[in-house]
Amino acid sequence: MPRSVRSRFAKTRTRTPAALASLNSVASERLADLLQDDPQFRDAALEVGLIDQRWLEEPGARPLSRVPPAEVMRRFLERAAERRPSVVTRLGLTTVQALSSLTRSPRADEAASTATVVFTDLEGFTSYTARHGDDAALTLLAEHYRVVGPIVRRWGGRVVKRLGDGLMLVFDDPGYAVRAAVELVGARPDALPLRAGVHHGAVVVTKDDLFGHAVNVAARVTDLAKGGQVLVSDDVVEAAGEITGVTLSKRARKRVKGVPETVLVYRAKAVGGQP
Repeated sequence: MPRSVRSRFAKTRTRTPAALASLNSVASERLADLLQDDPQFRDAALEVGLIDQRWLEEPGARPLSRVPPAEVMRRFLERAAERRPSVVTRLGLTTVQALSSLTRSPRADEAASTATVVFTDLEGFTSYTARHGDDAALTLLAEHYRVVGPIVRRWGGRVVKRLGDGLMLVFDDPGYAVRAAVELVGARPDALPLRAGVHHGAVVVTKDDLFGHAVNVAARVTDLAKGGQVLVSDDVVEAAGEITGVTLSKRARKRVKGVPETVLVYRAKAVGGQP
């Protein structure tokens, strides 16, 4: 080995942890600058979980992403199917199902955890269908779902299932859940307002559903919201702490059907958004 190469190799091996941390910090900041200069590249990296929003806000202060490789695969498949439906045909349904199964925990048949649940609902969808017909309603829903998927994935969530004109979403991070809900309300179809409810608590996760008291409360909080509103329970605010980019109204005390205790809710909106 030439002396110059041996010298560089030796220097690399003897670098202190502080020096390596400094190099990582510089590299992270440069990568963050690159991503900020290319919004499409940045959004794609967020969607599939290569980076997360907190890293983007504080590059070098935390790992690039905590999303496991199998979850990245699931998000990639969702993104590909939304943008190019033919990808499912090309891969074959069996292949897609096999790849998707890699993202499921072996204990996913019944796993208890704490999560943040979001329900969304398009207000007035039934009347819209009656006025414009089924074809127009299906077209509106298809476009809405194409918009929803990328937003949910960018904030680290997933679509659990579609509920007619509504969605059940789940997030590990309560602050991200609120920010996603606020963004979804702003990105709703031109023809109809969207409302959303957010609650945090214990849930039971199965392969394709969520169960538990927290799910029921999230649904009831959504029922309280009007079109264009995001209502957030006190449990979410306590779990999230300060939520960047979001302002909260004064707390209101509500009684909801099927929930014995009083529910405390806030209205969340984007900083600088309409009241």
